[in-house]
Amino acid sequence: MTEPPQTADPSPAPGDPAAGAPAPGALTSGDPAAGGRAPQTPADVRRRAAVAGTLVSVLLILAIVFGSRLLRDFDSALLPYAVATVFLAFGVAYRYTVWVSAPGARRLFRKGWGSFFSAANFRKAPTALPRMIATYLGFQKFLGARSHARWAAHQLVFWGCLLAAAITFPLTWGWFTFTSSTGSGPGYEMRIWGFKVIGFDALSVLGWLMFHGLDIAAVLVIAGASYFLRRRMKDRAAITGQRFAYDLVPLLALIVISVTGLLLTFSSIFLHGGGYEFLAILHMVSVVFTLIYIPFGKFFHIVQRPAAVGMQLFKYTSRDKGGAADTVLACRRCQEPIDTAPYVENLQGTMRDLDLGFDEWTEYCPRCKRVLRGTAYLDHVKKGFK
Repeated sequence: MTEPPQTADPSPAPGDPAAGAPAPGALTSGDPAAGGRAPQTPADVRRRAAVAGTLVSVLLILAIVFGSRLLRDFDSALLPYAVATVFLAFGVAYRYTVWVSAPGARRLFRKGWGSFFSAANFRKAPTALPRMIATYLGFQKFLGARSHARWAAHQLVFWGCLLAAAITFPLTWGWFTFTSSTGSGPGYEMRIWGFKVIGFDALSVLGWLMFHGLDIAAVLVIAGASYFLRRRMKDRAAITGQRFAYDLVPLLALIVISVTGLLLTFSSIFLHGGGYEFLAILHMVSVVFTLIYIPFGKFFHIVQRPAAVGMQLFKYTSRDKGGAADTVLACRRCQEPIDTAPYVENLQGTMRDLDLGFDEWTEYCPRCKRVLRGTAYLDHVKKGFK
């Protein structure tokens, strides 16, 4: 949604107080003298982010050591993967801290996670949080409104990556182990932190799923990522705004990881291990690169998305159960409902934090904003244009 230019300030509706800029010398909420938080310098933000990243990395290392029973169950062959996850933890904590330091993201963080963990919201709408987690995070229904094909491809990538992470990370950290109960199979036991969870036959359907879970995840990811890669090469709108490092590298990385993972299985089953070492190194390099890339590339939206779920919950619970009119703000021009009053007030606060100077435009619906902007364009830019 494009906001109207500041030169086209709308006239306040009858009975509404004029929303003007603060007078020179007036104290605003962001000024230290007004009791607000003192502005943070970039050096302060980076310092706090580095501390957060270091703390999270240390906690993960301790979790690996103790989760693997003092490295007793840790596989040294997986050390590069484990080191990459430590760098991943540092990068995610660092980038997240920098992200929430911005005024808009900080307000989103507070309101979103505040609603996410609010006991009052849970009492008001106890099923709202599970439903939003399922629909917004899990099935991502908002993507279906754009394109059913893109939604299906995104689901393939999402569930494939989730399955791969759920298998790979615990194995890499030594939290999961698979041991033969008979010494040579086919009976196996899966243990978590040294405790037996389940026993299964490697030749059974359950055993096949256990040992080929990553292959299933790879097939899902290849299908979804290939669709997006083809779209990036064919769709003119996607080509116009895409960037190689930001849009294409993530897709290529996912495909390389998945293909090399499948080739490892193919080599062990059909080639009796031929080329396995080369494929294992290529697979490891691609995985390590992707894990380090996640915090600083397009994949970072995976970490940001839960905060957006909290904001959706905030919008939902700010309405009364009966949808009372006093909880919904109407457009100042056409009186059509815009959104909940608390949500609009929160948006206005964010715009004031950013010193944008036109927070009153949030009280107009998208159609009226376009009409007012067009009218202002005719009046001030193309005066007399017919």
